[in-house]
Amino acid sequence: MTIRADLFFSFRSPYSYLAVGRYRAMTQEYDLDITLRTVLPIAIRDPGILFTGNPNVGRYIFIDAARSAQMLGIPYRWPRPDPVVQNLATREIAEEQPHIHRLCRMGQAATRQGKGLAFADEVSKVIWSGTIDDWHEGDHLAQATARAGLDFAELEAEAASDAEALDAEIAENQNALEAAGHWGVPTLVLDGEPFFGQDRIEMAKWRMEQKGLQKR
Repeated sequence: MTIRADLFFSFRSPYSYLAVGRYRAMTQEYDLDITLRTVLPIAIRDPGILFTGNPNVGRYIFIDAARSAQMLGIPYRWPRPDPVVQNLATREIAEEQPHIHRLCRMGQAATRQGKGLAFADEVSKVIWSGTIDDWHEGDHLAQATARAGLDFAELEAEAASDAEALDAEIAENQNALEAAGHWGVPTLVLDGEPFFGQDRIEMAKWRMEQKGLQKR
């Protein structure tokens, strides 16, 4: 029996990056289907929560994400450019956001084709691994999209032409995350039970095994 779950994910979340590849690897090893459900970053959805309140929040995320990546052996660096345009010194978030909406719409379009998890994994590596500057330029995203088994030109065209419907789907993803009992990412939801954080993957797998998770 195939185990099915949803992964709520943000392209601006370092913890989402640290989780998505490991969840993808699980789908390749086990009879497991994980649907990627893209949400807007908290910095866009509710900027009053993240980076604009207690300054220790931002500092802790920077420190903890880096050491988590080091512990896991996953290449990591804060993106250049940041998917969310923000002055990290003042914590002010710009009104114009040329990157994050494009990424989210493409992620949701990839989910429509059943390849959201692969797309998020490949694109996140380009953004977060520290091997590429200016990930938004040239053919970096096109190559990542191809590795996910998708056509970049088609995906980008869909993200542009069907932006309103994709935004509505992304908003519904956020509603579904909240209905499942959480607000942050990455959160895996299995039969209505949320598992928040890149450090809850083993616990999620444990629960899946209780439900009959089998190797392929």
